Amino acid sequence: MSEAPAPQTIESYGYRQELRRSLRFTDLLVYGLVFMVPIAPFGIFGSVFQGSGGMVALAYVLGMVAMMFTALSYAQMSRAFPMAGSVYTYAGRGIAPPVGFLSGWMILLDYVLVPGLLYLIAGVAMNSLVPAVPVWLWLVGFVLLNTAVNYLGVEMTSKVNKAMLVGELIVLLVFIGFGLAALAAGKGRGFDLTPVYNSQTFSWSLAFGAVSVAVLSFLGFDGISTLSEENRDSAKAIGRSMIAALLLAGSLFIAQTWIASLLVPDPDALIAQGDPDGTAFYDAARVAAGGWLATVTAAATAVAWGFANSLVAQAATSRLLYAMARDRQLPAFLAKVHPRHRVPVNATLLTAGISLVLGLYTASREDGITLLSTLVNFGALTTFLVLHVSVVVHYVVRRRSRDWWRHLVAPVLGFAILAYVVVNADIAAQRLGFVWLAVGGLVLTGLILTGRRPRLAVADAAASPDGAPADSSPTNSSRTDDSPADDSPLTKENP
Repeated sequence: MSEAPAPQTIESYGYRQELRRSLRFTDLLVYGLVFMVPIAPFGIFGSVFQGSGGMVALAYVLGMVAMMFTALSYAQMSRAFPMAGSVYTYAGRGIAPPVGFLSGWMILLDYVLVPGLLYLIAGVAMNSLVPAVPVWLWLVGFVLLNTAVNYLGVEMTSKVNKAMLVGELIVLLVFIGFGLAALAAGKGRGFDLTPVYNSQTFSWSLAFGAVSVAVLSFLGFDGISTLSEENRDSAKAIGRSMIAALLLAGSLFIAQTWIASLLVPDPDALIAQGDPDGTAFYDAARVAAGGWLATVTAAATAVAWGFANSLVAQAATSRLLYAMARDRQLPAFLAKVHPRHRVPVNATLLTAGISLVLGLYTASREDGITLLSTLVNFGALTTFLVLHVSVVVHYVVRRRSRDWWRHLVAPVLGFAILAYVVVNADIAAQRLGFVWLAVGGLVLTGLILTGRRPRLAVADAAASPDGAPADSSPTNSSRTDDSPADDSPLTKENP
């Protein structure tokens, strides 16, 4: 049975077009690459090396495969529902609004906490280079700078993204070039495949346990979906840019970690003792070309995480808060759009405030980076599981799709891989993640009891094969007593 084409405008769903559509495929691709950070393994290389028993490249290969299935599911749902909100929107419309709320609540662990994590890592890195400036001052500086850029509009963010991406790629190419030359000259362990597979240490549980850490480097490709209402190309551009960004970044991750693994000065000690100072990659760079390359890679990590990555993370987070607020599942003031810059201004400022508070608090803790990173990973992975389910429910169950690969096999495989990763994740992350989910359940219950049951604007016109709304109940097709006022972003268009 053929599928009905998905509406390409958000007006089809009862929303007004408030954000400025100015981004092309290239802008989206650059955004995803900057969000993932092509040099992301620099900062967490030691942790992944220890967790994988030295098979860092294998952990990134498995991580890319797992995320590729997730990107395919994102591509399908972004075509069905071309609007901001990411998994919150896809689960809410693909399954049910309460499921969407809980998905949005869980991904807040990723989107709201990740800017604070990035600022903290960058502050620590810059403090190691300039000890006279404390971590908290670096952190405040990064927050203010990124907030100013995001406030000026998505076009400004896009321009800065391109410049930062070029800088990161130059540093990465310099490391790869000197690293290969060093290995060819006999430094390190020489060329071998142990970073990809080591029969003496390999086990599936070990490999997927390391993937749960390595996946932090891949988080960000999904942020492209939050820009659906600022994309001026077809809805397909969202999915294509996500897949392209994932393939490009994943290939760079594998190459740089394979070279760095072969240059680690004392791999056995790194596996046994870990990398508490987060300098393992820079130590490998020092072996490759000396102290200057170690300094360059450390400085690049600080700028990439604290400015480039945090900039796009803050933008994505503000769009998620905006989408939930206009559906009345978060305070309405977060749905305010700046009249000139056309950005969700209050959501942007709130994201900056939360990031600042979290960064300053965790900077005072010895386990601050570990605590935030485990929560970020757990929140992202659990919502990715829901994403895969939403593809099956929306396309196979509701629309009777017979595209078995894209709408059943790929989502099921993606779900299975991620479920195995979640099971093998850090126990503390699992506990804290489920506590956050329980809090979300209580908030959802409170919304229902106070008459604010999660509901989304007008029925999905593509929910049934004939294009008719899937649900003609009052919740979707007519105003109710607690519907928003006519001047809210939820105002419905008359047929």
